[in-house]
Amino acid sequence: MKLTSRTSRVALATLSLALFATACGGSEGAAPKAGAPKEPVNLTYWGWTGGAQQVVDAFNASHPDIKVTFSAITGGPDGYAKISNAIKAGNAPDVAGIEYPTLPEFVSQGFLEDISSQAGGTVKSKFPQGVQERVTLGGKTWAVPYDATPNLLYYRKDLFKSAGVEVPKTWDEYKAAAEKIKAADKNVRIGGWGNDDAPLLAALSWQAGAKWYGTEGEAWKVAIDDAPSRKVASYWEGLVKDDLVMNLKINGPEFAKAKADGVMASFIGASWSAGGTMAALAKDSGKWGVAPLPNWGTPATGMFGGTSYAVTKGSKHVKEAAEFAAWAATSPEGVKARLGSLKAPSSSLPASPELRTIASAAFDDKGFFGGDDVYKIAGAQVDTIVAGWVWGPVQTATNTAIQDAGLKSTLADGLAAGQKAAEEAIKGRGLNLAK
Repeated sequence: MKLTSRTSRVALATLSLALFATACGGSEGAAPKAGAPKEPVNLTYWGWTGGAQQVVDAFNASHPDIKVTFSAITGGPDGYAKISNAIKAGNAPDVAGIEYPTLPEFVSQGFLEDISSQAGGTVKSKFPQGVQERVTLGGKTWAVPYDATPNLLYYRKDLFKSAGVEVPKTWDEYKAAAEKIKAADKNVRIGGWGNDDAPLLAALSWQAGAKWYGTEGEAWKVAIDDAPSRKVASYWEGLVKDDLVMNLKINGPEFAKAKADGVMASFIGASWSAGGTMAALAKDSGKWGVAPLPNWGTPATGMFGGTSYAVTKGSKHVKEAAEFAAWAATSPEGVKARLGSLKAPSSSLPASPELRTIASAAFDDKGFFGGDDVYKIAGAQVDTIVAGWVWGPVQTATNTAIQDAGLKSTLADGLAAGQKAAEEAIKGRGLNLAK
């Protein structure tokens, strides 16, 4: 079940042979100019991750021939819409932060430059095979990956202790712990769920063995409404029905308030969640802990997000943009800068194994997690990421449909709506859909 297994390689190798070539006809990138430029090459970079400005500052200080200007944008659909619209209008940044689930969508629409010649060698030499496959589509390299994002459980040690609850290792144990926490304090629940976070549902379905997308010959297969995903949906809606978790929008202010008020005893995140948790819940330093995500009986996890540096279509400086992307993702200096921000701390787990020790040393949680080592715990979960998962080319439409239907009705309806929306969007994009 390792991320780098042959199963994963075969799935994405099949995908790369034909499906993207028909949709995007990737660019080979701008040819490098002879000789060093007399004036610094000016690049723009859009992103939302913590420590991004510090990365740019460190790069600029060590690269006098290239000057990068950073602009912060919101993450998620709004941020991607801004990037997409800028590309269409011809005023896009040179480099943009793109999450793994969204990368195939950008590639299939021809929104990114092929940086195989500029960064393909770096990607192949610095990252495990499973991570390479997140950014290698159609046999070409479209971005430089930064982090690996296995799911983790963040929990309040004090609330678990007062309820006499051990950290659950399985989802059955999680439900039993939920019952004990509710019995110990009628105002406290083990967690929350709200049907509004399709990326989290995808990560949990991935852990359960789902494969939302795949290939059959030269056609896409869609299986969002599959048995593992329905199992996950039924489990969480059962917890909501039994009043064992709070019924709150996961991405809403009430969810954040419940954590701040000490009435939500745990939540699901990834290593990148640690930095934001420290900033938002500083008053609770020392009370929170980190543990592997509960599983269905066998150690396993999915990935929740994960970022890469991509060069957008039409950049006039593909060589320099790819150089910045590679430096930001693979250099010790870039990692230290990203994790060194005190106002917006980043706790992302580098996908490059050789950088994890450096990242762990650079990230100082000041005892916030009670002695738990976020990097050690997250790093140990990488090998349990279930192989065979493929992100599709229409993830935005899929997520929107799941969330809209889920909020109006049930998660089961959300999965069915996501299935329908994905199939329609694939056909609408001019891609082949397996019958």
